[in-house]
Amino acid sequence: MGLDYRHTLISVEEAQAWIATGRAVVIDCRFELADPDAGAALYRAAHLPGAFFWDLERDLSGPKGVGTGRHPLPAIEAFAELIARSAITPQTQVILYDEWDGMNAARAWWMLHACGYAATAVLDGGFRAWRSAKLPVTKEAPLPPFRYRVPDLPGWRLPIVETEEVVVARERTDVLLIDARAPDRFRGEVEPFDPVPGHIPGAVNRFFRANVDPATGRFRAATQLRAEFETLLAGRDPAQAIHYCGSGVTACHNLLAWVHAGLPMARLYPGSWGAWCSDPSRPVACPARSQQAPDS
Repeated sequence: MGLDYRHTLISVEEAQAWIATGRAVVIDCRFELADPDAGAALYRAAHLPGAFFWDLERDLSGPKGVGTGRHPLPAIEAFAELIARSAITPQTQVILYDEWDGMNAARAWWMLHACGYAATAVLDGGFRAWRSAKLPVTKEAPLPPFRYRVPDLPGWRLPIVETEEVVVARERTDVLLIDARAPDRFRGEVEPFDPVPGHIPGAVNRFFRANVDPATGRFRAATQLRAEFETLLAGRDPAQAIHYCGSGVTACHNLLAWVHAGLPMARLYPGSWGAWCSDPSRPVACPARSQQAPDS
């Protein structure tokens, strides 16, 4: 069966056809911040046939350190081992999914693309869309390959920036910082995960869930996404934009939508707000705090 490789999103119908060929690798990326064990429990209960499970904190993140943020990228050697254990080769169509909107699958999408595995796509609508189509699921975990070769990965090939680069970039009018968190977190009204509310001064807010239809979790049309991102850019070079969020996860969702919209890959700040606010000397914009009435 002749099938085109997919690089950003893949529909349920296309995913089903690829799985039927036996030439696709499926990865379950379900995860819940409020309950880190929930993703593995969901996987054990039911998952797509042949799917491996990748945990956000154990597989797609490295050890936390001073100034790294909550979900730093893992060591490239550890991720290379995971790729090999999951039977992924450069000729494999990789299909990633989470529960519905691609929030966690997008992190794995960015990481695989950053290692040169371009035939990697997120299942549009996720596990819910698969179940809605009444397609089969299983409780059986696939056996890892008996023999596998760990790829020699030289490092992350997509553009990333460290905190020191963001310090400089935020002063430049030709660079746009885009924050993927919910608007109330961006404004500093609430902060459930990090010790400081607010955002990096000069950043604009693009809540990652604006990329999908809230009823289905499917991504909006590429033309609509492009128009919205170009409005934010206001003439700036899209390749120079810097995407961040709370811990470097949902920023990847904006990058997935960005590339799906036909824009060139922009830069990721993996440490994101968690890394930025770890140093009290760095400036913070907190509109909610500034709007509070003074003590009487």
